[in-house]
Amino acid sequence: MGTLKTEPARTRLDLLAPPVAAAIGQWPADAPVDVDDVLVAPIDADLADTAAFCAAYEVGLDVSANCVVIAGRREGEVRYAACVVLATTRVDVNGMARRMLDVRKASFAPMADAVEATGMEYGGITPIGLPEGWPILVDARVIAAPHVIIGSGVRHSKIALPGSALGALPGARVVEGLAKPA
Repeated sequence: MGTLKTEPARTRLDLLAPPVAAAIGQWPADAPVDVDDVLVAPIDADLADTAAFCAAYEVGLDVSANCVVIAGRREGEVRYAACVVLATTRVDVNGMARRMLDVRKASFAPMADAVEATGMEYGGITPIGLPEGWPILVDARVIAAPHVIIGSGVRHSKIALPGSALGALPGARVVEGLAKPA
């Protein structure tokens, strides 16, 4: 985990966006990953973007995961999904992600819409604490990683947790081929 100084997220809710803190507070006791294995570390908010973060904190791109919000319309209704992929890959937005969202065309959700819908900061959006009913599409490579670093809902911290935890989140679906090599 590079030079990150982590501690259990449940003890540092001040480092999390409110919906993320609420999800950590309601972490199921029977979850396959214990809540104490969900760690958080403060970072410089100016270094929150993936490339800058990885360079500054000596974290490999292969353990850094990005969560992007995609949107598409079906019968006049906007549908959202979160896609979680390793930083060494890119979401196949108009291939696999579009099919999983069941829309004709998908694109990255506009920043203002993603921020408003999630209650999180742009550049810190994470799959933990997303709105109820949102599908969370997790690339199979993320699940296979022993640990990954993801956003915390804010730009001034990051979460570290076993990759398998992301596949166990409410609404999560592990998807082979969600991402393509970058």
